[in-house]
Amino acid sequence: MDAVRVALLRDVLAGTRWPQDARRFALALRASVAPRGGGLLLAGTEAYEPWHLAAHLSDESAWSGLPELAPTLVRHRVAAGEPAHLAVGLGRIAAAGRGETVLLVAPERPGEDLLERVHDARRAGARVLTLDGGDPEVGGLAHESLVVAEDDEVDLDIVQHLVSAAAGENGRPPAGGRRTFRDRLSGLADRLTQPPPARW
Repeated sequence: MDAVRVALLRDVLAGTRWPQDARRFALALRASVAPRGGGLLLAGTEAYEPWHLAAHLSDESAWSGLPELAPTLVRHRVAAGEPAHLAVGLGRIAAAGRGETVLLVAPERPGEDLLERVHDARRAGARVLTLDGGDPEVGGLAHESLVVAEDDEVDLDIVQHLVSAAAGENGRPPAGGRRTFRDRLSGLADRLTQPPPARW
């Protein structure tokens, strides 16, 4: 989703908690990966692999100059012969430790195996963030969470768009302190979609 569409989505959701909550969560994500430098592990449940979020975070990483935002997608099932970037299994979460960040996307309760691995990673010093449906055990594992319940006015896909876009905004300025083209485009889109000032 490009900067203009994200700005329009934020405009539609103005007055709800979602733009602000997504920005807060995105800032927590950036704060987790930037100073730690250990990499971002992205996992879903057995029924829900967050391919879409992985792609968006990779794009935002490239556009914003924040390589640490590019995630490693951790999968429940890896078929023989998969390319290396699609062949990372759950054992990678169990091996996570200090300096690494685990982002768990769980619209429904994950299996016990995944919960145990995330718990082990947290005990070993990894930072855990969750985008989830409100399961108390998932929330209990998280240093930072954003809950999208079934009866909310948005779904998990929309929230992932908001989070990934906010995570890449205002990335590192290039040499000389100038803003990136993406930052300028995002600012322009925000200005173009604002309502006109009231005239009395």
